[in-house]
Amino acid sequence: MATPSTPLPFFVYGTLRPGEPNHDLFLRGRTDSEERARLHGAALYDGPGYPYAVEAPDSVIVGELVTARPEAYPQLLIALDRLEDYAPGDPRNLYERVELQVTRDTDGTPVRAWVYLAAPAVTARLRGHGKLIEGGDWINRR
Repeated sequence: MATPSTPLPFFVYGTLRPGEPNHDLFLRGRTDSEERARLHGAALYDGPGYPYAVEAPDSVIVGELVTARPEAYPQLLIALDRLEDYAPGDPRNLYERVELQVTRDTDGTPVRAWVYLAAPAVTARLRGHGKLIEGGDWINRR
């Protein structure tokens, strides 16, 4: 299990994906690689302009595995935690940053990555009243 300072890649599935509004703002010039990947065991729900990932055993989310440049990693981690409204242990979090296994599309390799999942209170609301994004792909939801 990684500690917050372990430089894991990030699995991004919404506004941080290439072509989406936060990609250039947060990731441009800070990454070594960005490659297609999937998160098994999670579903995607529509949010107010951004998606939420929620654990769901028989579902898959499509996204990118983003590996930060080593010198950019500490600042990127802080920036993404702020973007995702995440602070360790804060009950008001919208998201929780967790270490999960994702799968590279290119060769099926499993990779440990940071993933921002909906926080428990948000998850409960989404499961009760949220709009599921069929196919688990934020970009192709329209």
